[in-house]
Amino acid sequence: MSDILFHYYRVNPTTWFYLSSLLSIAVFFKFNRVWSMRNLDLVGLILLAPGLLAVEYGGYKASAAAQQLGYIWIFTVSGIFLVRMLFDSLMVRRPMLDPNLTVGGLVFLGISLLVFLLANVITTRPQRDDLAGAAAAARLNAQDAEVDADQLSRLGPGYPLLFLLPQISTQRLFSADPDAVDTGESREANNRIVYETTARVMAILSQLAIVAGMVVIGWRHFGAVRLGIAAAVLYLLLPYTAIMTGRVDHALPGALIVWAIASYRRPFISGALIGLATGTIYYPFFLLPLWCGFYWQRGIRRFGLGVAAAIVSLIFGLWFTSPDSAVFVGQLRQMFGWIFPNEVSQEGFWALPFNDPVFRLPVLAAFVAMISTLAIWPAPKNLGTLMSCTAAVLLGSQFWKAHNGGLFMAWFLPVLLLVIFRPNLENRVATLVLDAEWFPKRRRPSAAPAADRAA
Repeated sequence: MSDILFHYYRVNPTTWFYLSSLLSIAVFFKFNRVWSMRNLDLVGLILLAPGLLAVEYGGYKASAAAQQLGYIWIFTVSGIFLVRMLFDSLMVRRPMLDPNLTVGGLVFLGISLLVFLLANVITTRPQRDDLAGAAAAARLNAQDAEVDADQLSRLGPGYPLLFLLPQISTQRLFSADPDAVDTGESREANNRIVYETTARVMAILSQLAIVAGMVVIGWRHFGAVRLGIAAAVLYLLLPYTAIMTGRVDHALPGALIVWAIASYRRPFISGALIGLATGTIYYPFFLLPLWCGFYWQRGIRRFGLGVAAAIVSLIFGLWFTSPDSAVFVGQLRQMFGWIFPNEVSQEGFWALPFNDPVFRLPVLAAFVAMISTLAIWPAPKNLGTLMSCTAAVLLGSQFWKAHNGGLFMAWFLPVLLLVIFRPNLENRVATLVLDAEWFPKRRRPSAAPAADRAA
C-alpha cells in the first residue's frame, strides 16, 4: 500500500494546462453572462499558457521557429491585456460577479494548490541550465574589473547578489534527467547547497507573500475578502505559476509590488517596497513617475523618502559584500542598469534570428511615452487607477526587456488579477485616505473680521 500511495509523479505542464484551465472555467466563468468582461479576462489568462509551452518546447528542441511562435503568442495576449489595463479606469460600472464556489471552498482549494506548488519547490533539484546564470554571476566576486564591466550586458540589470541564486523551474515540458546537476570539482558543493536552499526559501516566502497580499487587499481595500481570495486562487491555478514557482527573480518583485499596493495608505512603507523592487530587478524603476503622480497632492515626500531609504540600504549591502571598489562599481552599475540599449546581449525574443534587435528602440521609446503620460493622466488618480496603470507599466516593460522579455509574468499577474476582480474605487484618492504630511506647511493667520476690527 505504501508503494501505491507514495508513488507520486509530477504533473506535466501540458497536462496541468488542460486541468487548470477546466478548473478555472468551472470556478470563475459566469455561465449566465457569457460576454461579460470577467469571462473575456479569464479566457485571456488561459491563453497565456500555450505561448509558454511553445517557448519551452522550442528551447528543448532547438527550434527557433517554435520559440518565435511562442513569444509572438505571449506578446499578442500581453498586448491585449496592456490595452485592457490602460482603459480599465473608464469602466465605471463594475458589477459584483462572485465565483461559482463558496468562500470555504475557495480557501480549501487555495491552500491545497499552495501546498502542492510549494512541495514542488522543495523537492526540485536544479538542472544544469538552472545553474548557468548563477555560475556566471559568481564571477562578481572575482578580482577582475573587465568581468564586472561585462556582467550587465550578459545577465541584465538587477541586484547582483540575486543572480547568485539558481533559477529553479518546478515543472518542465521535457525532463529526461530531472536530477542532473553539475557537480564538477570546480564547483564548491557547500556554496551550491547554500544557494539552492536560499533560493527555495526565498521563492516559498515570496509566493506566500503574493497570496497573502492579494487576500489583504481584498479585505482592507476592496471591502470583500472573497474577492482577494478568488484572485489569489486564480493566480495559483495558472500554468505559469506552476512552472515558475521556484523562480525568485519572478516572484520576489511581484511580492514587493503587491504589498506596496496593500500598504498604499502608508506612503513611506509603499515607497520602501517600490525602492526594494527597483533595486532588486531594476524594471520597477519605471513605476516611480506613476506612483509619484498618485501621491503628488499628499504623501509625495514620505513616498520619496521611503524609496531613497530602500535604495541606500541596498547600496550599503553591496558595499559590505564587495571585495574592492572596482567590483563595487561594477555591481552598482548592474543594479541601476547603466548601459546603452544597443550594448546589451539579447536573450529570448530579441535574440532569435527572425528579429532585428534595432526594433527594440522604437518599442522602448513608446514605453517611455506611455509612462510619461501615465504620470500626469488621469488626475487625480485613485487606487483603481494606480493598480491598473501599475500592471500596464510592468506589462509594457516585457516588450523591450532584452533578457527573456515576456516570461516574467509574476511581476504583473497578481496586480492584473486584482484589477480584474476589483470593485469601484473612485473614492480611494490620496487626499482622502492619507494622513497629513509629517511636516505640514504653516498656514498664515487669517485676517480678523471687520466687526472685530471696528470694535
